[in-house]
Amino acid sequence: MANLRTAMDATFWDLNVSTPQAIDGVGRAIPGDPIPLDGARASRALRFQQISLLGNGFPLGIIPSFSPSINHKELGSFALQSLIGRAAIGNWWLGLIGQFRPKKLISSIKAEVSAAEEWELPLLKDVGKHFLDKSLYALGLTSQIALTPSSSVLLSTEKHGERKNRRTKAMLFHKLPDHDITLEAAWPELFIDRKGKYWEVPESISLDCSSLVTESGLRYRFGLHKNSGSPQAVDSTNTESPLALLPGLCAKAAFSYEKSKDLWRQKETKDDVAVETENGQVWHPTYDVRLKDPHAAISGIIGGTCEAWLRGDFNQSSSGTQRRGRFGADLFGSLCYTFQHGRFRNNFGDLSRIDTRLDIASASAVARKVVNLFSSAESNQSLNELSSPRLSFIFQQQLAGPIVFRVDSKFSIGSLSSKQGPQLEDLIYSLNYSLRLLGSGKVVAWFSPKRKEGMVELRLFEF
Repeated sequence: MANLRTAMDATFWDLNVSTPQAIDGVGRAIPGDPIPLDGARASRALRFQQISLLGNGFPLGIIPSFSPSINHKELGSFALQSLIGRAAIGNWWLGLIGQFRPKKLISSIKAEVSAAEEWELPLLKDVGKHFLDKSLYALGLTSQIALTPSSSVLLSTEKHGERKNRRTKAMLFHKLPDHDITLEAAWPELFIDRKGKYWEVPESISLDCSSLVTESGLRYRFGLHKNSGSPQAVDSTNTESPLALLPGLCAKAAFSYEKSKDLWRQKETKDDVAVETENGQVWHPTYDVRLKDPHAAISGIIGGTCEAWLRGDFNQSSSGTQRRGRFGADLFGSLCYTFQHGRFRNNFGDLSRIDTRLDIASASAVARKVVNLFSSAESNQSLNELSSPRLSFIFQQQLAGPIVFRVDSKFSIGSLSSKQGPQLEDLIYSLNYSLRLLGSGKVVAWFSPKRKEGMVELRLFEF
């Protein structure tokens, strides 16, 4: 079913979103924005690990991606990534990823050759100089060391040739029996807002403690987050900075209760896995162990958040049109219906699945909007994006064998008094190639029309 935990994670600062704008393939959703699509969540595997495995199935180990180079349009949108080198000693490993954008190089060489009258040695030298243009390249270095069986440190840095500064990240992870503790820092941190626009915060530091989901479905999180410096729009347009990215120190806590109920389910049997043939029994497992049972189910999550800004800009944003209070508390909830036909075992027509999910990210904003429908004050209040519930659909259809076509879409239901119907907010198309040997692993090639971006990822035990 759709990942209900996103409902709570979206209120914090560490919800990773896939993006080819960064070498590590990760950006952060802005807390306080509507919940991102499930298909937009970044893989839990590090980009270095993904490319190490994906390179075995791509020519020369080169992985393509598609992302506009903002403010450097001559570089184009097409990029190629490859693993340049790696090293491992005991509990420590190091990996170097290289990226190349060929459009500018091809255009420059074509213009050079077209202008030349004869093929001579100086022409070859001039053509060779174009390969030295540093704006064509980007490098990402990642290193991890296991301090103890339950603790590790991850360091990464990346430098794009067309940009002045590099991006650096550090993370300390410690696993307790029932909790995960994470300390993260980035200089700068890359965020993605609900419109698909990118923001950079000069310094972002967070300390988080998250409980594991218990059998009862109860989960909680709490932590501190600090932003320093003024957030900058990557596209350099005069856009108002999101309140959550303004400088300040914030303490936040959240809890949630999650429950699911099968309406019906056809359990996998031994006869499904071991098929009798003329030559004896043949092992015939599903392509994905998480998609092995046809079923229909209802699931839901409800929870609450509270936050306190201990230091920072409390009054208003830079343009003066938005305000941020010192304290805040709210409730959220999601309801999901899942229907699956097929066991995803045969080569054709053995998987059709749809997940329908209703999200209310802010119960207080929805309540205020309902009250304003019956008063004249609605026109005098600024629009709160969280006041409209969101309806998401995930459709998956097997094309052939392990290949599945998937569409993630999200609609804003809008005002009850509006004559307009639901408005499409986001959409992601993807092709998934399930890796049967990994149990529940798949190669995902996705494209976002909203962001005009796409990339290839490896995802394990994820929908």
